[in-house]
Amino acid sequence: MARVLRALRCAAGPGPGPGSGQGSGHGHGHGPGHGPGHGPGPGPGPGPGPERGPRVRFGPSPTGFLHLGGLRTALYNYIFAKKHRGTFILRVEDTDQNRVVPGAAEGIEDMLNWAGIPPDESPGRGGPAGPYVQSLRLELYGQASAALLASGAAYRCFCSPQRLELLRRDALRRQQTPRYDNRCRHLTPAEVAQKLSQGLDCVIRFRLEKGVEPFQDLVYGWNKHEVAEVEGDPVILKGDGFPTYHLANVVDDHYMGITHVLRGTEWLTSTSKHLLLYKAFGWEPPQFGHLPLLLNKDGGKLSKRQGDIFLERFARDGFLPEALLDIVTNCGSGFTENQMGRTLEELISQFEVGRITTHSALLDLEALPEFNRVHLSRHIENQGLRQKLVRELQGLVELVHGDQQVDPDVLENEYVERVLLLRKGHISLLKDLVSSDYSYLWVRPSVSRQQLQTISAEVDEIGKLVIGLMTRPAAAFTVEELNKALRSLQKQTRDTKYSSMMQLLRLALSGQQQGPSVAEMMVTLGAEEVCGRIHRALSS
Repeated sequence: MARVLRALRCAAGPGPGPGSGQGSGHGHGHGPGHGPGHGPGPGPGPGPGPERGPRVRFGPSPTGFLHLGGLRTALYNYIFAKKHRGTFILRVEDTDQNRVVPGAAEGIEDMLNWAGIPPDESPGRGGPAGPYVQSLRLELYGQASAALLASGAAYRCFCSPQRLELLRRDALRRQQTPRYDNRCRHLTPAEVAQKLSQGLDCVIRFRLEKGVEPFQDLVYGWNKHEVAEVEGDPVILKGDGFPTYHLANVVDDHYMGITHVLRGTEWLTSTSKHLLLYKAFGWEPPQFGHLPLLLNKDGGKLSKRQGDIFLERFARDGFLPEALLDIVTNCGSGFTENQMGRTLEELISQFEVGRITTHSALLDLEALPEFNRVHLSRHIENQGLRQKLVRELQGLVELVHGDQQVDPDVLENEYVERVLLLRKGHISLLKDLVSSDYSYLWVRPSVSRQQLQTISAEVDEIGKLVIGLMTRPAAAFTVEELNKALRSLQKQTRDTKYSSMMQLLRLALSGQQQGPSVAEMMVTLGAEEVCGRIHRALSS
């Protein structure tokens, strides 16, 4: 804790050089005493080792709900890990404490579990490379910064916020990109000591060097960005002891043994900066792959307003996680096929990182109900998953129609299961079955014989004809077949028009004057329920 407090006061003294005591210091954190992470605090995480698969991580900031863009990044990491029998890690990157939303970190992990892509190591599950929350790893970052100070790869900066703001305004006035002028990199040790003795606030900056080496991105191919020519030296440790993204990710990826970094393309231009940090530490970097952006179908940025792209909203609205995984991969690349209806297992088997293209993925959320219809049909076909849907639908019926005296019979498993099987392929969401169009399924009508007789005097004859039709051996009709059969029945009446017969049957079956076609209602209700409702109406 003393080291942390010293880091908070920006007075961390010289420590061991990067990778000291380790020879070349290459690898991914295997073996004790590797680099500056020793002493109290998090130690090196498990390296991949010859017998281990790759280790990848998803590092969201807990600033709100998990959205579709974050889900897609997590999914690609999960699929890559499972494809190669590796490890998928969730690391909470909460170094910007001003933006942290209480409960967001737990919510993100909950939604990964809901989506069916649970991390192997995480704040909730634990693991050998924890803690998995960056705010609990401050001592490690302080030690890493001290090592860079000792080697001369970093320096203390005492520039005030006011001076930095003046630099920014001056650059904007000249229509230039704001950048730090590296003023403090030229301070002598005596000048630094004097400022520290005066108790001046400071941060630690990393010295950017020219002549960066190119790297081969798994998606974008060979890349390099001469960051020293366009940026000032970046802050790596703030005055409050918290690291910036650049330091925290390099240190954590090393000590957690991360072998492959799959992240959004917005970090592509920062990768050369991160590779300079790896070089300064004497560490072997992971392989990098940058995923193209996920955009609206019109090419615009996904809007986070009104919560339209947050997973909680989709879960609350009844969308299946499989449909979300399917649609966010279907609009992109990396798979041998892009057909609708793929399961997670199929996504894993079809994935090849070399197939990811640099084109942005255009997401058409208007297609999501159709994706969900396909996956809901698959759930209904699976007996185990169907029983889960039965329980969910029973709960929805009681919630939506409970105040309308739902007959207990319609909540029995057999009836609810029959409704699901009959409506398979016709509904996009389970909650569609409790909409007003389907209320007749759950609320048996109270219709008197007298009401039916106001429509047709042949109510008994029509009732007998329909019951006879529905009780024929092997009477399993489609809607089209039943429409034809009902027209044939109408011709057997004396004076009742077809439209009047349909009005009578609709009233007897649903108590309503509007809704789905009579044939559709009869197919959905099933023969037993249709006959029972007609019997009750005729005998009331």
